[in-house]
Amino acid sequence: MHHEMSFADRMSTVEFDVGDRPHITVDTEICRSCTTRACVPACPAKLFVPTDDGGILFNYEQCFECGTCYQLCNSAGAITWTYPDGGHGVVFRKG
Repeated sequence: MHHEMSFADRMSTVEFDVGDRPHITVDTEICRSCTTRACVPACPAKLFVPTDDGGILFNYEQCFECGTCYQLCNSAGAITWTYPDGGHGVVFRKG
């Protein structure tokens, strides 16, 4: 019988080797003029948090590096995405 692993169980097999340099940066000045905030619901790790002043707080430490935010950001240049420095970033392990 094949057992589907729950998302929570699958996430317990993921490790993050966090680099000192953020591989995704968000220009909150550009975010202030955004009307969709599409990055907030789209991020599977829920790393984009709207702030009271209209900006976006982004925590790169738990990023899956899926690139979704970068693909759907409708404000040119708000999100800058690069690969993490060598050896850092998300590490998927068989669970």
